[in-house]
Amino acid sequence: MSLTALPSSTVSAPGLVPGLAPRIPPYFLNTDHRQRCLAQLRSKSTGLEKYIYLSGLKERDPNLFYEVLLGNMLEIIPILYTPTVGDACSSYSHIWRRPEGLYVSIENKGHIKQILQTWPGGLASRIAVVTDGSRILGLGDLGANGLPISIGKLDLYIAGAGIKPTSTVPICLDLGTNTQKFLEDPLYIGVRRKRPGTTEMDAFMEEFMQAMRDVFPMLLVQFEDFSTDNAFRYLDLFRNQYRCFNDDIQGTGAVILSGFINAARLSSAASGKPLSEHRILFFGAGSAGIGVAKQLLSFFSLLGLSEEEAKSSIYTVDSKGLITADRKGLQEHKKFFARTDYQGPPLTNLTDIIGFVKPTALLGLSTIRGAFTEDVVKLMSSLNTRPIIFPLSNPVSLCEVDYSDAIKWTNGSVIFASGSPYKAMEFEGKVYEPGQGNNMYIFPGIGMGAILSKARHVTDAMVEQAAIALSSSLSQEEQSSELVYPRLARIRDISAQIALAVIRAAQKDDVDENTLFRNLGDNALLDYIKAKQWQPCATHNSNASNAPRL
Repeated sequence: MSLTALPSSTVSAPGLVPGLAPRIPPYFLNTDHRQRCLAQLRSKSTGLEKYIYLSGLKERDPNLFYEVLLGNMLEIIPILYTPTVGDACSSYSHIWRRPEGLYVSIENKGHIKQILQTWPGGLASRIAVVTDGSRILGLGDLGANGLPISIGKLDLYIAGAGIKPTSTVPICLDLGTNTQKFLEDPLYIGVRRKRPGTTEMDAFMEEFMQAMRDVFPMLLVQFEDFSTDNAFRYLDLFRNQYRCFNDDIQGTGAVILSGFINAARLSSAASGKPLSEHRILFFGAGSAGIGVAKQLLSFFSLLGLSEEEAKSSIYTVDSKGLITADRKGLQEHKKFFARTDYQGPPLTNLTDIIGFVKPTALLGLSTIRGAFTEDVVKLMSSLNTRPIIFPLSNPVSLCEVDYSDAIKWTNGSVIFASGSPYKAMEFEGKVYEPGQGNNMYIFPGIGMGAILSKARHVTDAMVEQAAIALSSSLSQEEQSSELVYPRLARIRDISAQIALAVIRAAQKDDVDENTLFRNLGDNALLDYIKAKQWQPCATHNSNASNAPRL
């Protein structure tokens, strides 16, 4: 029970006057403890200190923590997740205070099921976020320090979709690390060994996923921040065997598809060019970049273009330049979009590539700070009435271009969305509001829909329909303001709409094991979804919800 929910009559001891609770200040219950917690939070001078404070609050009083979170999401989400979670992961071995999630070690091979059975949620568990710490944000291989990524994503499931906290399972697969400084750090909390080779890791992952299904039969697994090759590898290996999806590939792809649909409409309205004539240049070709590129094929296929026609409108760039099919040693995941229509010398300079491609949209998933220079942005502006520029790398310290620079260098014509949050700004007397291509718009709704429909698998159509639902969720005022994403303050309503679209797609693909929803109309099903969204108990002068819980 929460401290502030504790009635004084429950405290008794010999010699005390009945009804008195001397360890609680006499007038404490007349105050709003949520405001006290916010004041304490705001008194911290750094993001990492705020993260540590919130972590401690969640341990002391989970109900209060979620009350404060739900009432102040725009302020607190950047602390629990990007950008501050990157600092938390980098420092986790040094700020660790208590167990917060589940570690499954490479040394547990052969006994993974027994390890999973120690988790208290048991059969009530519905959603797990699983990372191996090998590619945390743009920070690289952090090994066992990656657990805060799983914790933060699950807090966003709870805040964004109303998943019940006790049904969540944060997991870090401790498979070693190839980052030498961690192996030499006396406080490093993980296994002190290099990462396993493919054969050893495949055997571990096969046992892990089978054990997850045995121990948590109703669980949806979200893979998070695996290295590029393994992200694609295990998504392809497991997506048709288990309830799972990869947020870096599918979630990022869906949220950017949604924002791009709205951005392309704004750009085409300004230029008069058909939507089908957009050309997209991806700067960054890792798991996120290629995942987004594949998802954006849907933009063109929805317009009636064939897959080959859609592919011809997408160009990819990595550290070696424009990706072409004749490059030697090309990684497997990069071959899909490799160009066959360029025969000249390698194009390695971004401005030269833009001059060749003449893209209408430039998307950054490179984790290279400042990669979109003034020359690059001004070139995009010279080619397009309203250039689409999405610097999507997280955290802000790795973003390809800051919002203020993008506005100034395009004289306010840019259609902008970033991965990390930026504040609105005024330029030449007009206020501009940036978009944020935050996966939080998408994965809570996908998870909610998959859980409620009891989908056997997460299909491509479920992800695509999630993106379309998000793009259609802008209010009239948001459309008038020419936003590409709705405001995060409405995230629970947005997640409910996405969950509805995901459930309908699961039904169409015949992967839903909960067939009762097939008899409900859309309005009734949407009401049901909203009723299932968990709310913290009303112990701090807030309104309680009597809705059924997940």
